[in-house]
Amino acid sequence: MNPAQCRYAKSHEWVRIEGDLAVVGITDHAQDALGDITFLELPKTGGAVEAGKECGVVESVKAASDIYSPVSGTVAAVNDRVVDAPEIINKEPYAGGWLFKVKGVDAAAVAALMDAAAYDTFLESGK
Repeated sequence: MNPAQCRYAKSHEWVRIEGDLAVVGITDHAQDALGDITFLELPKTGGAVEAGKECGVVESVKAASDIYSPVSGTVAAVNDRVVDAPEIINKEPYAGGWLFKVKGVDAAAVAALMDAAAYDTFLESGK
């Protein structure tokens, strides 16, 4: 998976469109800042998520942090593999470490998120 194919939220989540679903995860920057991830609480399949709103928690040896959905829609799937083995996110945040998939997403809302270059600039600015 190529991170350049993702769109990014300022809260350090990524989204990638796969067919009619939006796949969501946390960025390499976020997993690196958190350190070894030890626990995840993800939204429930069938539940609604709203762009910019808290929908889960990620805990690490360093801190606990909220997960925010970068898009609005209905949760179509949750990655049970990372719930059982959260360290996968540290190893492959853009591939096997995805968190959940959302259906019913507005393509314009995804397009409005930062592309990889804009996210890199955002990180460099420190804001």
